[in-house]
Amino acid sequence: MNRTERGRREFSEVMTFPPPSDTTPATANLIDFVFAEIWPRPALSRRDRRFITLPCVAAADAEGPLRDHVYAALNSGDLSIVEMRETVLHFAVYGGWPKASRFNMVVDEQWDRIHRERGVPPPRPDPLLPLATPSDPEERLVCGEESFKEINCLPYAPIRDNPYSGAGILNFVFGEMWLRPGLGMKERRLVTVACVAFQDAPLPILSHVYAALKSHDVSFDEMDELALHFAAYYGWPKASHLNQVIAEQKQRVLDEGQGWEA
Repeated sequence: MNRTERGRREFSEVMTFPPPSDTTPATANLIDFVFAEIWPRPALSRRDRRFITLPCVAAADAEGPLRDHVYAALNSGDLSIVEMRETVLHFAVYGGWPKASRFNMVVDEQWDRIHRERGVPPPRPDPLLPLATPSDPEERLVCGEESFKEINCLPYAPIRDNPYSGAGILNFVFGEMWLRPGLGMKERRLVTVACVAFQDAPLPILSHVYAALKSHDVSFDEMDELALHFAAYYGWPKASHLNQVIAEQKQRVLDEGQGWEA
């Protein structure tokens, strides 16, 4: 089987619909490289790769790819609808609420489409309440401070006395969102690193790559693979910067020791 044949087969398996038939250079290399060479690589599972692809296509404002990848992730069973909706919420924090609004609409549309194709009604959504995190304001801030330190692998938390760090970071982002049970920690790391990689914000990309590696939630090999997959879906220039940050933070983690080996 040649590379194009492998790519077309992989496309069908990943996307759950037939590959495009045109022979333009963009489509030919989508098949021959992205699907024949990148998606089958073993360092990340197909499910893992969904959590990198989805934030990339949601941030790119690319209607067709967003629709297709939401459909494929749900139709394949790689993501449950709960995991998909949690991915949208996590993306909203790290990629922006306006883009997440469109992402959320596409999820609703494609979930309905999948059930129409199967001839069954969509199931009722899981109830939102009760939340798994504290409702008392002081308890939520304490919870947010502790989870901020644990998730970011840092000995300190932000101060409480301004709306951004207190109401936003401690109360919601780390006092609730990161702790919600609908998505695992590794999956949240993958979504976050993809988001900070396209944001051009120097501190978040450094801190989240470091924390993902330091926590052992993402291995060195998986993080290297994340950079390659990100390059395919958001571009090589930003992936080049991500790759540089990964190399620096891998060395930092190795220098700190605690169980990591090169």
